[in-house]
Formats: sequence, structure tokens, C-alpha cells
Amino acid sequence: MKKFVLYSLMLGALVSTTACRNIEEDGPTIIQNGGNGNGDTENLILSGKITSSLTLKANKIYKLRGLVYVTNGATLTIEPGTKIVGEADKNGALIITKGSKIMAEGTAANPIIFTSEKPSPKRGDWAGVVILGNAPTNASFGGANGVGEIEGGINNSEGLGLYGGNNAADNSGVLKYVRIEYAGYAFLPDKEINGLTFGGVGSGTTVDYVEVAYANDDSFEWFGGTVNCSHLISYKGLDDDFDTDNGFSGNVQFGIAVRDSQVADVSGSNAFESDNDANGSTLTPQTSATFSNMTIIGPINSAAPGSINALFQNALQIRRNSSISVFNSVFTGFPVGLFIDATKGAPTDNNIVGNKLFFENNVLAGNTTPLKFGPSTSTPTTYTLNDLTTWFNAKGNTILASTADVKLAGAWAPAGTTPNFTPSAGSPLLTGGAFTNPKLATWFTQVTYKGAVKDANDTWYAGWTNFNL
Repeated sequence: MKKFVLYSLMLGALVSTTACRNIEEDGPTIIQNGGNGNGDTENLILSGKITSSLTLKANKIYKLRGLVYVTNGATLTIEPGTKIVGEADKNGALIITKGSKIMAEGTAANPIIFTSEKPSPKRGDWAGVVILGNAPTNASFGGANGVGEIEGGINNSEGLGLYGGNNAADNSGVLKYVRIEYAGYAFLPDKEINGLTFGGVGSGTTVDYVEVAYANDDSFEWFGGTVNCSHLISYKGLDDDFDTDNGFSGNVQFGIAVRDSQVADVSGSNAFESDNDANGSTLTPQTSATFSNMTIIGPINSAAPGSINALFQNALQIRRNSSISVFNSVFTGFPVGLFIDATKGAPTDNNIVGNKLFFENNVLAGNTTPLKFGPSTSTPTTYTLNDLTTWFNAKGNTILASTADVKLAGAWAPAGTTPNFTPSAGSPLLTGGAFTNPKLATWFTQVTYKGAVKDANDTWYAGWTNFNL
């Protein structure tokens, strides 16, 4: 059985195998570093399984052919500036399995880029990046609690698509200064591979400065785990920007999402979607992630009125017994701002009453219906939209009628240009950041502003990113 395939695309002429190094002993001869015999090559292909540690070099272009699994405790190191493409129409994906690591540490000047190989790329040209770890989840698989099967058709007879364990501090490596473009693959309805998927990834993992652009499903999705992430960008994805499920309890700070007003998913697109699990059960660990300093630019721009895709739904849909919390953030331009959805499973509003779900010091601007409540019919409570409104108003939150009121005019940049997320003079985002809630007591950087960007000197979202796709 082939465990690891890495071979060159040779251009122009056949090359003698005597000039190359064999990778496998027990199967067909696999060639590495073909070409003219001195190791030069145009492209390298990764396929199957990587079972021993490997470094991808910045002077090469690598292709993912089909599902590529890093297994056996191996570490995949990717040099700054390296480019990895998903082979056209092969649904390529990179999967870091439990116990293995990815060390993809780019720089602001030399980010690591995962993208399409097509000359005219589009969303869904390849599948995406998946990281699986041993941190806790409330999922179950094959009768085993605390183990989940990641969606997207990734799992196989060897269990390489399973995630979850008992190590909250599990370390799956580093993603830093990384771009993921045109990814996303629909294996089945509601069983897609996202731009970047985390399954049971632990807090020992570093995720910082990651952009997912033009995803064909969610941009970021977390299934269980405890990983902390910062400086995330979701740019013009199809479905949800930040999706949390199955007991994810990590922290996220400084995130940006921008939507294309004409592009949304048939399932209904949200900036935030959060479930404890698909059934809204009371299983633990409960989905309880904490977000702060997020800037969400929805499909509605009050300064340039026009039609939007009717499949857009909510800036935030917190449902199915999720207890995520959001602080110091701004959500603009969705049909609905905050939707507390208790219609399935254990009532989500119980998490508000029980002081487990917090929404504080946030701004909802230019959302057609700022607040919405869906009561439980299976387990009715006395909670109402009036209660939600009272709670919202008591927690330092603000509703503004127009997206223009947040003074982020540069965020609605024309296609092909780089947005500017700096709040202008007089913006309500320049002050009012607060970190008094105990959920913000550790890990978070305490700042005095709301949203992801402080001022014109705070350009963390520029340089290593690409908005001109």
C-alpha cells in the first residue's frame, strides 16, 4: 500500500529513473525531484498519506491531488512564501490527522498560500484544509463518546477523519500568515469541507493571521476543541463566516468578515452560526466559545442601496443550546442582527438566563431587524422578545439604523480593491471596549475600542492578505 506519494511533473522529455530518488520500496517506483537530474522541477504533487516528517520548500509549487493525510505523528513543515495548489477538479484537501502537526509559519512579507491552480479560479476549485486533534468534543462516533467524525467524506476505514480526545492543551502545530483561497467542497448537503476546518484542535495550537477567501461553504468552522485564534479574515465566502459546533470552547479575537451582496448559500448564510450540536442537546462540553473585537460587513450597504441575495439571514444565529459569547464587536448589514433561536433542542434562552451566554458592548448597525427571538415549542419557557431586548439594552449594546453610522466607509470597497477597516472620526467604534466580564479575564488583549481595527495605524489586515481576487 502506498503510504506517501510525492512526485514531479516533468516537462518536455522523459527522464531516466537513475537521475532520481525512489520514495517507495514496496510498490510502483515513485519519483521525487525529477527534471534535469539536479533537483529542479516545476511542480510537485502530494497524494495519499504523508507518514514521516516533510518540509515543503518556498521555491517549489506543490499540488494536492485528492485527500492528502498527514499521519503517524508526522510533522508537515511549510516554509514562508510556499504556494500549494489544489489540482483542478480533483477535490484536493490537506488533512492533519490526530497526533500529527502542521508547521505553517509564514511572515507578513511572505505568507503561505493555499489556492486554486486554475488560470481563472473560482470558489470550490479544491476542497480545503482540515486540522484534527485530541481536544474535547461532545460528539460521538461508533458508540464512543468524545470522538467525532469530521464532515466532508474525509473519514475512511483507518479512522483518519476522526477527532477528539481528553487533551485540552493538544498541539496540532502553527498556522500563521496563511491564505486559503477558492476552497470548499460539497460532499453531501450539510456535509461539506470548509475553507478551514478544525476538529478537536487544542489550545497548544497557534492560529494567527489567517485569511479564507471565496470559500464554497463556511470560511471557518470549529467542531469541538479549545484552540485560540486571532486575526482571522473571512472574505466573500458562500455560507457562514464563523461556525461553531460540538463543544468548541476556545477564544477568538480580532476577526473580519466581508460579504458579497449577491452570493449566499441555499442553506441560508450567516456571519456567525452556532450550535451545541445538531440536535441542540445538553451534551458536554457545551459550545461556549468567546469572541471579541470582530468587524462584520454584511451584504447591506445603506450608503449604496440595492438588492441582496434573498438567502442571507442573520449576522448571528445562536441556536440549538449554544452558549457562545460575543464582546466589543460590530455587525452590519444583515436582514437580521442577533437571532437567539430556541426552536430546536434545549432552549438557547436558558443560557442567557443562566449567565452562560453573554452579548456585551456590541454594535448592530443597518440590520433590517436588529433583534429576533425564536421560542422553543418542545420545551416552552417564559422568555420573550421583550426579555431579549431588555437584556440586550442592559449590556452596553447599541443599535444603529444605518451601516453608515459606524463610519467604516472604506470597508465597502469596490470589487478588485483593498478594503479599509479604519473607523473614521466620530465612529462609535473608537471607544467603549470593555473587558470586565470574567470570560475575558485571560488570553485576550485588552483594548479600548470596538471592532477589529483601532485606527489608521492599525493595518494588521493588509500586506499579507489578498482582497483583489
